Parts: sequence; C-alpha cells; structure tokens
Amino acid sequence: MNSSIQEMVSFIKEQTKLHNLDNITRTKAYQAFYKKHPEIKWAFLASMVSRNAGWNMTDLHSPVFETILPKKTRKRLFSTYERANWLIFSDAFPQLILYSLSIKQNKPLFHHLCYFHVSSFMQKEWHLFWKIGDQSRLMTALIINEQNVIRNPVIQEPFYKKTVFNRIPYLFQDFLHMNAILFPNLHGRIFATDVFDFKSVTKRIELGKRLSAYLFHPELYQGVYDFAFHTPPTGSSQEYEQYQSNHHGVCTPRLRDVYPVVSHQDNIRQDWNRNGGIPKKWWKPVEISLSDNSWTSFSKKRHLLTSFVQPLYLLKK
Repeated sequence: MNSSIQEMVSFIKEQTKLHNLDNITRTKAYQAFYKKHPEIKWAFLASMVSRNAGWNMTDLHSPVFETILPKKTRKRLFSTYERANWLIFSDAFPQLILYSLSIKQNKPLFHHLCYFHVSSFMQKEWHLFWKIGDQSRLMTALIINEQNVIRNPVIQEPFYKKTVFNRIPYLFQDFLHMNAILFPNLHGRIFATDVFDFKSVTKRIELGKRLSAYLFHPELYQGVYDFAFHTPPTGSSQEYEQYQSNHHGVCTPRLRDVYPVVSHQDNIRQDWNRNGGIPKKWWKPVEISLSDNSWTSFSKKRHLLTSFVQPLYLLKK
C-alpha cells in the first residue's frame, strides 16, 4: 500500500470512527451524506431507520418498559440495537466516503473497499452503479448487504440468541407486532410499518425494501424529508410527538441523557457473500399500498399497554 492510499484509508477510518460514536452521530452522518448525494437513496433510508433505533433505545426508559422489563433485559435490548446499528455503519460509511471521493476524483475507487472488509458483493455493485447509475438497484444491494453484515455478529450470535431473541419479552413483542418503523411529517401524520420476524434475513431484507418504497413514495417523501431536516435527532420520541395535535406531553428521554457512549470490539469480518449466492427473491421488487399504514393499530396497542401499566408504575415509584 503506497503512502497516498494509506492516507486515504486512515482518513476514512478516522471519519467512520468519529461519526459512529452513537446513534445521534450516525443519524446525522447518514442525513448529511444524503443531502450532499441524493442519488444514494439508501443514505436517507439509513438515517430514518437510525432515528427509529434511537426512539426504540430511549423507549426502554419509558414508564411502560421500566415497569414490565427488568433492568438487565432492557440493557440487553439496548445492546442489540446499538451493536446492529454500529456494525452497519462501520461497514456502510466507508462505502459512502469512497463514493464521495470517487466523485471528487472523477474515477471509481471501489477496489479500495477491500481495506475495510466490505463484501465482494458490494464491491461489484458499486462498480456497476458507477457504470449504469441504477439508483434503485444500489439501494436494494445496500439493503441486502447490511442485513447480511449483522446476520452472524448479532442475529446468529450465541449471546444475543440466548439472552434476547429466544426470550419471552422479544417473542411476545414480535408476536403482537409491538414494534414499528415510523415515518413522521411536520403536520403530525405518521406512516408506520410493523417490524416482525427480525430473526429471518429474508424478512429483514423484505422489510428494508418495503421501507424504501414507502419512504420514496411521492405522497410521503417530501413530508418525511421536511421532518428529518427540520427536526434535530435527539433519540427522544418528542421528535415526532411535538407535531401531533393529541400530544399527551409524556416523551421518552433524550438518548444522551440515559446512555453512555459504548465501546465496540470489531473483529475481522468474513465476507458473507462467499458463503453462497444471492437468492433471486432478495432482488424481487415489493408491492406496497399506503392503505397499509399501521400507525393507528400501533398507537392503540401502545396506548392500551400504557393504560394497563401506568398504575403499576406509580405503585412501583
């Protein structure tokens, strides 16, 4: 590796580490990149999913979850969210920076992705994007990649399987569809998509494709974009609740008020793409309908759970 390449690799690693500090820095970094390079649509999707991860993290400090879940369980759930999002960012952000540098130098630099242990699958996809500029294909490729990146270190990792994914709190939440990705706007309207079967890589990829289809739907995109760029990320549910007419005044705390910065170990990753080919169904487009908005049912379930738990929370206090 010559000195100029070494400097570039060091720069990318430093920038990735700087912006991978916590959920807030990740959300801001994805969003800033998308504003600079709107052709890389995945970056905006990643910023909104990262925001939702922040809301899920601070939700663990809400009266409901502090009442029904032991502290150790809530800590493990936070660790799962944090680990998965940290891993995705550590893999994806070097790709984004290399694309930005390729634009500046007017030549593809994607062969350098090997220095960041990025899959051979994404190395090929970036070269293809440089040639043909298929934005939709690149977004799907990045969705496929990110879900495979977290497959072994998080979803299949023995500790998380035993202490999170095979435990009653997770199974209960998964069965009742108590988790959702929210796409709010500045007028108090929210589009929600249920999250379930998270242990299945195929289901996670299908979810990512549905989320991208909703996010960039002509009737939703501008509203979510305006929300994102007018609402600084804090991790608190106040980000979206402040715009609702029926806002009840109780929000989750800001992320940095309840969670310290987590130090991660990053072992040398194996190229997941060497374990087999890509199933055709992972590329298949999804059909969506705006009538499938889960916000009403999701908010009703949350309200019902809050009403049930509130007396127990007050008694506990």
